[in-house]
Amino acid sequence: MTRPATAARRPTARTGAVLLTAATAAAWTWTALRRGDMGAGPAAGELSAFLGAWTIMMAAMMLPATAPVASLYARTAPAHRTPRLIAFTAGYLLVWAAAGLPAYALAAGAARVATAHPTAGTAVAAAVFALSGAYQLTPFKDVCLTRCRSPVGSLLHYASYRGPARHLRAGAHHGAFCLGCCWSLMLLLTAFGVMNLWATVGLAAVITAEKRLPRGRLLARAVGLASLALAIGVFWLPLLAPNLTGGGMTDMGLRGP
Repeated sequence: MTRPATAARRPTARTGAVLLTAATAAAWTWTALRRGDMGAGPAAGELSAFLGAWTIMMAAMMLPATAPVASLYARTAPAHRTPRLIAFTAGYLLVWAAAGLPAYALAAGAARVATAHPTAGTAVAAAVFALSGAYQLTPFKDVCLTRCRSPVGSLLHYASYRGPARHLRAGAHHGAFCLGCCWSLMLLLTAFGVMNLWATVGLAAVITAEKRLPRGRLLARAVGLASLALAIGVFWLPLLAPNLTGGGMTDMGLRGP
């Protein structure tokens, strides 16, 4: 009885891992192929297109770091693990999809300011770098990062959830802590370009390393200090922030009219 039951559970676990890997690969493929074809301006009618692209990009960037937590959550039950994993991941991505609303407003507004007042673009970039770097060094960043790095306490809490939406709710709860941990890194896309592929790849690597490497907390602080240095350096080298200083204003179609 034990051996067949174990054998039955293993394919389910592998199925979940395959699904997450396939979703991540598809999201990265889409991001790479569509990064230069996102329209010409931030018109109101383009909000839905932006949110769709943003959600796919967040899946590409965040799933590699979140997959272990989603898989661990699925394994806390002896059966129906794949539906649990799918619902948890969906709840997680819903949080990041919602974050696309302020991201759209911020990116469009910053790009318009930079277009209308070129010298202001550098100041906006410096503010973006400074805010991101300062947050990386705060206790709140450390609290959220700890939840992402050590989710066991959260998983025990999720066991008390009831109702048909409990797995979705668990994913959203974890996504909220992840947003608290990583919004400052996503803010940097305002300066680099929302669909700047190299910036996206680099930030995804930083996010994954912060959450999964033994010295992830040290890396978070180092990234914060580097961002503060960029806040100063951008005044001497404006191309450090290409999306706000004229080098990449077409990224994600956020160029002003």
